Amino acid sequence: MTNMIIVYFCRVNKANLYPTKLLFLILITLIGNQTIFGQKTIIHIEKARVAAYDKRLGVDIQRLIGNVVLSQDSTMFYCDSAYLNDKLRNFEAFGHVHVNVNDSLDIYSKRLKYEGETRIAELFDSVKMIDKSMILRTEYLIYNRITKVASYPNNGVITNNDKKLKSKKGYYHTDKNEFYFREDVELISPDNTAYSDTLVYNTQFETAWFHGPTVIRGKENTIYCEYGWYDTKKDHAYLSRRAKIWSQEQMLETDELFYNRDVGFGDAKGNVKISDTANHMLISGETGKLWELEGRSFITGKAMAMNYDEKDTLFMHADTLFVYFDKMKKAKDLFAYKHVKFFRKDLQGKCDSLVYKMSDSAMRMYDEPALWSDKNQLTADSVLIAISNNSADSLVLYNTAFIISKDSLENYNQIKGKNMVGYFANNELRHIFVNGNAQTIYWARQENHTLIGANLSQASNMSILLNENEIESITYRSNPNEVMYPEKELPTDQRRLKGFKWLDEWRPKVKADIFVIGPTGTSEPVEEVKKPTMMILENLEE
Repeated sequence: MTNMIIVYFCRVNKANLYPTKLLFLILITLIGNQTIFGQKTIIHIEKARVAAYDKRLGVDIQRLIGNVVLSQDSTMFYCDSAYLNDKLRNFEAFGHVHVNVNDSLDIYSKRLKYEGETRIAELFDSVKMIDKSMILRTEYLIYNRITKVASYPNNGVITNNDKKLKSKKGYYHTDKNEFYFREDVELISPDNTAYSDTLVYNTQFETAWFHGPTVIRGKENTIYCEYGWYDTKKDHAYLSRRAKIWSQEQMLETDELFYNRDVGFGDAKGNVKISDTANHMLISGETGKLWELEGRSFITGKAMAMNYDEKDTLFMHADTLFVYFDKMKKAKDLFAYKHVKFFRKDLQGKCDSLVYKMSDSAMRMYDEPALWSDKNQLTADSVLIAISNNSADSLVLYNTAFIISKDSLENYNQIKGKNMVGYFANNELRHIFVNGNAQTIYWARQENHTLIGANLSQASNMSILLNENEIESITYRSNPNEVMYPEKELPTDQRRLKGFKWLDEWRPKVKADIFVIGPTGTSEPVEEVKKPTMMILENLEE
């Protein structure tokens, strides 16, 4: 489209009111927006101490020297000297170069090449870009005024308040306040440093998005992920794709992790794993939460704890597993709540709640606990097991203590008392002290295993020695009463001590049985897991 603009300058005669002399006529033709005569492409010389055409450079090139100021649209260019090509609307500037874009963005360098048609500026040597929220430093920068994108192909450093970013390549969208970093990206904050392959950073909100393998190193822990974001102002992070957070002795791995470093809170979802190398423990589940400052965490959803050594591994399941830490971030207590079962080749157990104190390597079982060691079943109101070198060292059965082992299809050896203390050797129960109202039913046999009869005994206290999980001898401490019956003469109602319960169907016989609620092999549905209250935890501690 062609527009004709005609301007007349004339002198008017008051007598006859007609033009007496035409001074001049100006005709301007505008063709679109990209013609070299278009107003938007004109580069104006606002100021220069010396302006002259240099014949050696061509008839269209002006040499500008001294406090040079050029402009195009709302962008101002300052320099010591410049070569301006009137025909191509390009110029090259030297010395103390300063580009001011819309009074909101400033770029400084030692040399500049600018194309008026494309609005692309190339800046060289000690380049510095400044806007209201950041400073970018590099040796070579390309800035496109149309797209409002600045880019550097080889090493740049950005300062944003108290944070510094480094990368080999970068793109800055000035209208969005967003940087796109590639290769060897480093984000340095007062409390941590992030390393990434690809990172997007918003200088206004001070938030980084990770699009590749990323490591965030803090004073107390390290974070890894392959996708996520990090709010450097609030110290919040969302991590996914192989997300990990670890300190000196613990590591948390999960599919997704929201982490607030400021308050030390973490919320993990999907394939959660917590490993503790100091205590040779690995805890896993479907979801978990961590409160670092309070020193506690929990995992639920197919929750399992593994305690391992070079000999064997103990596998434990519960609806919810809690881990408590000391001030040094070291795990000190493990709480298992609801439907607890554990399996190890030489030791199995079940109860409704369990506490493992790592400080003294003691495990406490509550609410209908049952323990199996080879042929022996041990039950009581509560059970304490002391662990040494990852093996059972001793145990205490509190109130209504009962030990049962099968002698034949119908007969059972039984030991009962108020409390019992047992000692292990090579993971076998070898010595038992029964304190208070001790009773036994013991099927005595010769060395060739021929049955002699049933020995029934009572005493205030007893000391029992076992060999290969069978009673070898009984020593009565006070007020003994002992009777030996031939097998056929033992009354039927005396073959079981009061409170006898054979719980073999509850015994985990393989690792997978720890996830079965109820007797092993049943299809009893899993109950909905409810978040335990602090009152429950306090009761467990007691």
